[in-house]
Amino acid sequence: MVEEVYRNIYRIGVVLPGNPLRKLNSYFIRGEQSDLLIDTGFRRPACQEALEAGLQELGSDPARRDVLITHLHSDHSGMADLFAGPDRRIYMSDVDMGILKRFQLQKDPQVLHQRFIDEGFPLDLLKEIHRTNPAITEKMPEADPRLYAINDGDKIQAGSYTLETLLVPGHTPGNTMFYIRKEQIMFTGDHILFDITPNITHWRGLSDSLGDYLDQLRRVRDLPVKLALPGHRKPGNYRERIDSLLEHHKKRLSNALTIVQDNPGMTAYEIAGIMRWKIRAADWSSFPVIQKWFAVGECLSHLDYLKERGYVKYEIVDGVKKYYSTKMYPIADISGILR
Repeated sequence: MVEEVYRNIYRIGVVLPGNPLRKLNSYFIRGEQSDLLIDTGFRRPACQEALEAGLQELGSDPARRDVLITHLHSDHSGMADLFAGPDRRIYMSDVDMGILKRFQLQKDPQVLHQRFIDEGFPLDLLKEIHRTNPAITEKMPEADPRLYAINDGDKIQAGSYTLETLLVPGHTPGNTMFYIRKEQIMFTGDHILFDITPNITHWRGLSDSLGDYLDQLRRVRDLPVKLALPGHRKPGNYRERIDSLLEHHKKRLSNALTIVQDNPGMTAYEIAGIMRWKIRAADWSSFPVIQKWFAVGECLSHLDYLKERGYVKYEIVDGVKKYYSTKMYPIADISGILR
């Protein structure tokens, strides 16, 4: 499906088979001398066919096509090398490019997932995830010579539009949005989604990915945006959605802290098992394995946030972290977590 969302800016729906996100919103900006494609989809035949069909409908010439990647996740970056012209550029943040290269070099699942092992996630389930997770199995090659690193504030020309790079770490350490200031258009990627909540997980080397994410929501909140174009699902009101995301994480932090207070000595895996999630599963035992991985990662980002601010601590018992609150916090105090 191809839809013109603004003059010479088109949305192409790229199917994501077997994924609850259902589709990726890939965006195509037509120019006189060159074209720009924003995000691509998993490295799968169904994704490739959908994107190729959309580009053919638009009459896009591969030889004049640059590709811009909002972040390293493979549902966005997986086919970048297949759709960029042979002498064109693949733009990606310098930070995420470095992480992509490290992922390619490290093959040992125990090393890649050590934090999850430390938090009580069963190793056999992690090995299953390592074999089947498209984030690991369907990445674009990291050594493509067309890769071109971008940083906060860099500008990219796409037809008559100038896209300003906004580095907004949180969803990934090098996550980016792109702002067309004159027309007040924002390509939000997965930093801001409107009918689902972006997954904020733990990242190796970062102590507070949720804190980074919330800081960046506040940083970009007051930019004038008339049209917000997300990486998945439908667009919506930019500022209202930022406010609702801040409120969502406030409630989730309260949920996590209450569980730690009421159940001292639990692992993150156990805490995630009783947190509130919007998923069609009767209980934790019936969660799909990959959804357990996402849930524990999200739980970890919230526990890290609470630990950084002195609300919780952990002790290591038999090689596994057990969490405790630093004191009993009444509900009135919990409401001030985001201040």
